[in-house]
Amino acid sequence: MTKFRKQLGASGEDLAENYLKKKNFKILDRNLNFKFGEIDILAQDSEDIVIVEVKTKSGDEFGAPQEEVDYFKKKKLWNLARAVSQKYPDKNIRIDVVAIEIGGNKPNIEHIENAVEF
Repeated sequence: MTKFRKQLGASGEDLAENYLKKKNFKILDRNLNFKFGEIDILAQDSEDIVIVEVKTKSGDEFGAPQEEVDYFKKKKLWNLARAVSQKYPDKNIRIDVVAIEIGGNKPNIEHIENAVEF
């Protein structure tokens, strides 16, 4: 991964975290690593534990950011959700996507709740 893409991803995660906090989400962790993948943001929304996949793009010339959550990414997110459900067995686990397009004066942020069925 190039330095630019890493910086873009990190700035997208910062924007997503601030956005979620404004929506009264409690941020539990960031960049939580498992042997089979990483959770960008782990949060709590009311009683739900939410795995947040952040997709950030600097333009829409190759499609919207959320379109990058393909079958293989969904499979990885399902495995991550299973691991999280073991830590929080009494909580509902949800997978959301926060899609961010950076460009122009203000980033465009779209929050898709239950973007991936678990």
